[in-house]
Amino acid sequence: MDGVDLVVPEGTVLGLLGPNGAGKTTTVRILTTLLRPDGGSARVAGFDVVTQSQDVRRSIGLSGQYAAVDENLTGWENLYMFGRSVRAAQGAGQDPGGRAAGPVRPRPTPPGRTIKTYSGGMRRRLDLAAALIGRPNLLFLDEPTTGLDPRSRLAMWDVIRSLVAEGTTLLLTTQYLEEADELADIIAVVDTGRIIAKGTADELKAQVGGERIELVVRDRGEMERARGLLGEMTSDVTLEEHTRRLTAGSSGGAQQLVEVVRRFGEEGIAVDDIALRRPTLDDVFLTLTGHHTVEESVEESA
Repeated sequence: MDGVDLVVPEGTVLGLLGPNGAGKTTTVRILTTLLRPDGGSARVAGFDVVTQSQDVRRSIGLSGQYAAVDENLTGWENLYMFGRSVRAAQGAGQDPGGRAAGPVRPRPTPPGRTIKTYSGGMRRRLDLAAALIGRPNLLFLDEPTTGLDPRSRLAMWDVIRSLVAEGTTLLLTTQYLEEADELADIIAVVDTGRIIAKGTADELKAQVGGERIELVVRDRGEMERARGLLGEMTSDVTLEEHTRRLTAGSSGGAQQLVEVVRRFGEEGIAVDDIALRRPTLDDVFLTLTGHHTVEESVEESA
């Protein structure tokens, strides 16, 4: 880490966005007392992570990058074990899948079914349920939807929204731009161990600039003519030859898009797709760092 400075207001979601190896998991491990920092200071729920580590652990819930469940136990046995380990309320041991898990009540499974037979989505839900035992007000989720199918990812988003609606403060790390856009109140972009930008999704997108027109030319042989025609009406035209996609800056919004459609029709240049698009968080990251968030780098240690 290189001078990371974060403040998460109570009752909000901070999204920590960045590629593999950027320092997201290292930050979470320090804040959850799993890794002792070499320098600097950090306070979680009012407690120092070094000198008051036990108080920090009593105040938080953590769902790490990999589901921390015992594959040889059933789901209920895992929750009961976690409940005992954190000295949950007396009722939690009797019904750990209900009172402890709250909005992430695991789906019913046949008696005796062990975790080794669970799908990835079921494991993640169980791991999140375990993190909620004791009803922590502050929750750390380290890439909670990595490896999930689209349906399971959407279901996990619903769970996270439910927790936030109940007043939970959340630090969420993710590689998924859409996930940060959907869930986070404030987004901190991290790269090579540094916070390089911070703000709401709209504030970060505003750094990139205005809207842009994107179109896909049907005939590959018409690409250069299409680029010249688009350049007469817009600015900063770029061409991706392998996808036949033209992208240009737009200062006229929808009216300019209508004009482009009209001119291309008059010139007989067919297009397969055309749209007016706002900047994305990936555009933000590309502008700030020169590479996309989905690019792989050195894996962080587990």
